[in-house]
Order: sequence, then C-alpha cells, then structure tokens
Amino acid sequence: MANVLIVDDDPALREGLAEALSDLGHTPQTASSGREGLAALSDEVDAVLLDLKMPGMDGIEVLRRMRSQESPPAVVVLTAFASAENTIEAMRLGAFDHLTKPIGREELRTLMERLPSRRRPINTTGKGSLDTLIGSSEGMRRVQKAIGLAGDSQSTVLILGETGTGKELVARALHVHSQRKDDPFIAVNCAAIPPDLLESELFGHVKGSFTGATSDRTGAFRDADRGTLFLDEIGDMPLAMQAKILRVLQERMITPVGGKPILTTARVVTATHRDLPKLVAVGEFREDLYYRLNVVPIAIPPLRERPSDIVPLAEHFLSWAASGPHIKQLGRGAIDKLTHYNWPGNVRQLRNVIERACVLTRSHTIEADDIDTAAGENRPIPSAPPERDLPAAVAQLEEAMIRKALDACGGNRTEAARRLNINRQLLYTKMQRYGLIGGDSSEIPTPRVGKDDD
Repeated sequence: MANVLIVDDDPALREGLAEALSDLGHTPQTASSGREGLAALSDEVDAVLLDLKMPGMDGIEVLRRMRSQESPPAVVVLTAFASAENTIEAMRLGAFDHLTKPIGREELRTLMERLPSRRRPINTTGKGSLDTLIGSSEGMRRVQKAIGLAGDSQSTVLILGETGTGKELVARALHVHSQRKDDPFIAVNCAAIPPDLLESELFGHVKGSFTGATSDRTGAFRDADRGTLFLDEIGDMPLAMQAKILRVLQERMITPVGGKPILTTARVVTATHRDLPKLVAVGEFREDLYYRLNVVPIAIPPLRERPSDIVPLAEHFLSWAASGPHIKQLGRGAIDKLTHYNWPGNVRQLRNVIERACVLTRSHTIEADDIDTAAGENRPIPSAPPERDLPAAVAQLEEAMIRKALDACGGNRTEAARRLNINRQLLYTKMQRYGLIGGDSSEIPTPRVGKDDD
C-alpha cells in the first residue's frame, strides 16, 4: 500500500481521488497548489498525482522541482487539456505517466499496481564492461575454452557465427587474454569499405601513389603493430584482395600502395557470418585462403540455441541501459517472454529490445507488455491490391522488403543490403526514392574502419 500525495487546485477532484485511493487501501494526502505540494513532499510519499494546470506554479514546474530531488517519488501528471507539447515535456522531465482526466476507479487501481516502489533496488555491484562475454551455456563454455586455448597462439583464428552473435567480442577476448593485450586491437569491417579503398585501409599507401593520396598512410596492419588485427566479414572481401591477404599470411610481409614491402608482426583474427565452404564451391572465395584462415575455428552458437544465457544477458544489458544508480528489474512475465522468443537477430537484437524497454518503461519492473520483440521482425509484407498495375505492385513490395530488412538489422544499411542481395549504394538510392531517409547527399554512409555493430 502506498502513501499518495494529490496535488490539484480542484477540491472536488482532490476529494474524489482521495476517497478512491482510500477504498483501494492506500493512504492519500492532499495539497491545493504547487507550492503546497512541494512543501508536503517527504520521504514518506511514495507517489504523486499532479495536476498540470494550476494557478501560480504550474504542474510542469512542480514536476521539474520534484524530479530534481534525490530519490524522488513517482509522479503521474493529470490534465484535462492534454497536448503533444505538455505530454512530451512531462515525460521528458521524468513523469511516470501522463493521464487525461477524469480517472475512473479501475484505471486508478491499474495505475497504482503499475507504480514502482520508492525503495528501489540499488546497483551495488557496478556495471562492469559492456563488452563482456556473458553466458554459461554449453555452447558458450566451448567458445570460452577455445579462447583460453588459442589466446597465446600465433595461429590465425576464424570466428564463425550469425549476424549479431558477438563475433567482435570474441575477437577482443582473444586479444585481451593473450600476451598481446598491451598492444593495439584494430578492427576492420571488410564489407563496409569499398573495394578500391580496402587495400589502402589495410596496407597503407605512400604520398602521391594515387589521386587523393596527399600524405602517407600507415594502414591497419601497421596500426596493429604487435597487437591484433581483426578482419570482420572477410567473406565479403573481393577476390583480388583475398589473394593479397593470403600472401600476407604466408610471408608476413605487406606492401603499401606505391611503397616497398614491410614486415608485419600483427596477429590476424577473422570473422564471417557467411558459409565459406559454399562460397568456395561457387568460386566466390579462394579455397587456399579458406584453409589458411580456418586454422583455429571458433563457432558462436546463435542465441536461440542457448536459452539459458538469455536472462543473464538481458540483466547485463539492463544494468547498462538504466540511468543513474538505480537499476530496473525483469518481471516474471518479461522473463518468460524473453526465454520463449526465437531471437533471429541474436544478442544484438536482445540488447536493442532491453534498451528500448528501459527507455520506454517508467516502472522499475519491466513486464511482458514492455518487451517489444516484434519491432518489424514479424510484420508481413503486404500484398499489392489487385487493381494496381505491375510497376506499382513491384514498388510496394520493394519498399516493404527494404523496411523489413532495415528493421531486422537495426538500421544497419550494410547488413540490410547484404540480406537483400544488392549493393549499399543501390539500397541508399531506393531508400531515398521511398522517403526512408532525407534527400541530403551528406547522408550517404562513408567507409570507416572499426566496429560495425557486430
């Protein structure tokens, strides 16, 4: 049962709410103005029902002052004149909810059941590292053991796993648990860099070696120095570059564009979500490079095959998504929903779902209804109405497929283009055509070296 402070300048409404709360077993306390409400606020108040429109100090200012206090109670804003502006501002300032008058007894009962306790759980253990391998399932235990065995080896490691399983986390763990941990870890996403720039990104170039080479560039191999170079999505590397990588792995020498051969001491770790043997069979990946990379393979199981890891991962992400010293908790219904979902987007999707629930849930307990696992994943592609002509129907289907691919990849255009089997520039052009992005050419994604959401 809660102690509830009612702040409203309408005496009839104050008395009606107080009576209803008493009938529900709660202890009401009333204030007729914003200043009176602030004066009545104490550690014994568990929740506040706050009118928005009051003479003198309005509800928004009262809310701002209440939420500025240490460990404030949950504040529910009530108004007979809801607008987009006051709703957004109230939620931005930390209101638990924003409701329109009048409020019925059952609605009030439901609200009180949803309100969090003021005595919230406190995160005393610290957040640790977000880039931590979480999981004690048999599949993850095998991954962890392989990391321990291969950490100090000089052999090339090939990390295999579906998109979103955490291949870069495994690569970083290999680096951290090795004698190279004090040296650089450099990550390059081979799918995110245009083929004509990839050689320079990896090997570097000499000033003046090509148009635009206004200065020397060291390249990723030399940046890694004695550390680890992680080549992500190596299955998307062009055949011409595959031949050069094979030579580097065999001879331990790199040749900058326009320069002379240089010895490299970096350890190479690679990863892909693609079926390399199948690519070898159709001539899209070099067989000799495949065997050279596949010295120490580490396969990461998809999340659906390790359900016992779902809740520990969710709680780990929840501790990071929650702001301030207080963390949120997963209710039993939320846990059941998480563990029974198939997770096609793997760990990355779980992280996004938890972050979304944390942002959109005021309560300190996240329930089943707060867990949005759909987010476009299971939205059916609409069929074209029969009266439309073929070009219109094709355009409708194309737009729907692009939307679905972008939703499934969390907005990652590189991965969406791969799923649709088109290049990124074509995807960008079609997104412009269907109004999925603005028309400013500055939005065209630029190649970058580093982590690419995997």
